Amino acid sequence: MNLPNKLTVLRVIMVPFFVAFMLYPLAGDASTDFLDGHLARKHNLVTNFGKFMDPLADKLLVCSALICLTVVQNDQLPTWIVLIIIAREFIISGFRLVASDNGIVIAASYWGKFKTVSHMTMIIMLILNINHPIYHMVTWVVVWIGLALTVISLVDYVWKNKQVLTQGGM
Repeated sequence: MNLPNKLTVLRVIMVPFFVAFMLYPLAGDASTDFLDGHLARKHNLVTNFGKFMDPLADKLLVCSALICLTVVQNDQLPTWIVLIIIAREFIISGFRLVASDNGIVIAASYWGKFKTVSHMTMIIMLILNINHPIYHMVTWVVVWIGLALTVISLVDYVWKNKQVLTQGGM
């Protein structure tokens, strides 16, 4: 297993620790997402495993953090926003599974990458929870951008890969 794939697996393994840190107000770290992707592209180590596991690691980290922010951190984030984001992740995961059953590996799109960056930024800002009106306003702008990118990336993903729906018997 190459280094980028090992870093992706490390991110999956870190999820329970991240949740534990969220339960005791400390911040988790999403920096390996950038590092493993950068290393994979730089050294031409992009694999089907990485294409599958990298988005899964992102989903686990983001969903865990969002649930903690909703349930544990004094309802910092409305439940309906978290449900939309998590629903998108389940839809895309199901879509990828159908594609995989048909021998198709679908890499993340730029919209999906922008969505992930916005979610990571949103989570970090919500965890920091700086008590200042401008910080609060900027945080909510980032939350709304993240929500918009969630919907845009879902529509883009399904539209670009709609052949999977007909090939997969859905």
